[in-house]
Amino acid sequence: MRSRMSRHLGSILRLEQAPTLRALAVEARGVKPLIRTEPVLPPEFSWHDYAVLLLHIAAEVEHALMVQYLYAAYSLGGPQVPPKHRDRVRHWQEVVLGIAKEEMGHLITVQNVLRLIGGPLNLDREDYPWGNDFYPFEFTLEPLTKDSLARYIFAEMPAGWDTEEAREIKKRAAKGSSGQPLHRVGELYDRMQKILANPEYVKEADFQAATTTFQASWDEWGRGYMRGARGQATSSRRQSTPDVIVQPVSSRDEAVEALAAVGKQGEARFYDQDLEERSHFRRFLEIYREYPEGEWTPTRPVPINPKTVMDLNANQVVRSFKAVSRGGAAPPSANITHPESSRWAHLFNLRYRMLLVNLSHAYELAGAIGQGDVLTARGLLINRTFGEMYNVRSISNILVELPLDESGSGVVAAPPFEMPYSLDLPPTEADRWRLHRDLLEASQNLTRQLRELYPNRHTDYLRALEDLDAEALASVRKMIPKS
Repeated sequence: MRSRMSRHLGSILRLEQAPTLRALAVEARGVKPLIRTEPVLPPEFSWHDYAVLLLHIAAEVEHALMVQYLYAAYSLGGPQVPPKHRDRVRHWQEVVLGIAKEEMGHLITVQNVLRLIGGPLNLDREDYPWGNDFYPFEFTLEPLTKDSLARYIFAEMPAGWDTEEAREIKKRAAKGSSGQPLHRVGELYDRMQKILANPEYVKEADFQAATTTFQASWDEWGRGYMRGARGQATSSRRQSTPDVIVQPVSSRDEAVEALAAVGKQGEARFYDQDLEERSHFRRFLEIYREYPEGEWTPTRPVPINPKTVMDLNANQVVRSFKAVSRGGAAPPSANITHPESSRWAHLFNLRYRMLLVNLSHAYELAGAIGQGDVLTARGLLINRTFGEMYNVRSISNILVELPLDESGSGVVAAPPFEMPYSLDLPPTEADRWRLHRDLLEASQNLTRQLRELYPNRHTDYLRALEDLDAEALASVRKMIPKS
């Protein structure tokens, strides 16, 4: 959450916690006042603008959770897992990948609500390390551990969950939070629903039904995501999970219902009897209950917060991994310096950027996506977004099998998920396609380097990527007017 956004949050929370004059008068008469449940408008805002701010915060939260869950999932597995436990670990990986994909659906649905009320879209997030009010816990890319699971459970847990197990998990989550206060994601979604549902706060004229033609829909984005049919590529244990939520909205009621559905998917009560609608909270809790403590290691030796730029020596990296294995506080970021690993990490960052640019550009184009081999520009961008999801997963799986550096420490590389210098699209359509051209040409340079320097490694994938990029580049160049 960038500082220009976070500067408002302290005053917001102080206003929320401050007693009203009426409450003080009631308390003076010896009667315990009710806890305030209605939001308070902070300084510098109208209600509509405040709704946009909260939706921007929600977008950054969903984006950050998605990335952290993906990193945790890719950390699982490896030759150190005893053979008798490998199927279980593969199942955990697919469960967490499935949750991450649901978070992407949440991110897209929040964009739809922003489009409906005329707010600017937000696919951004802050790089690590950071934490702030409203954010559930400090952003950290780390392997899946009992402590990180506790933080994920806390973030997704329903209000009022207070059992002996709940208290143990809350204590463990707080221990690993580096002193940052923890927050439930549900608090933010409750606040947004109250504001958008109240016609005195956000006026009816602010809901623009005509924007639905620009919004993402299930028909476009729901492919292969029905009833848990995603994130299950390797595990023989099938999971019962809900649809990914990609919900276009055309009215106040639909916007509130969409946000409620997103909130429910995260924190629905773990004792619900509907096994087809298992919340993130429940699925993380089940992994937490099965997760070993000391008997064996389910994760590869991936670093904390890997980066393509930073100066850490091998001893610091080894201490980083050992600290997390023992449940210690998150250490500083670790630099990916091995020559081959570094190139793959840069290629990963580039494909991650391409995914976000494709998604953002698709929101600028209205109408249908086309059918069969005849796709509209919007359809091409959506297709390529799905392609980049595949590339993110493929390159992540390559990185976790490569060394972090040349020290021989045994620590492996991992996907850095570093944000680009900007996600702003150029103002004209022609220049947006020039941006796609630039990114594809950069990818061609990196894939060519990898093939030439390491001719016998991952050749099939690199050649396939080069072919797809050449095809995409040809279609992109047709979109750019000749001078």
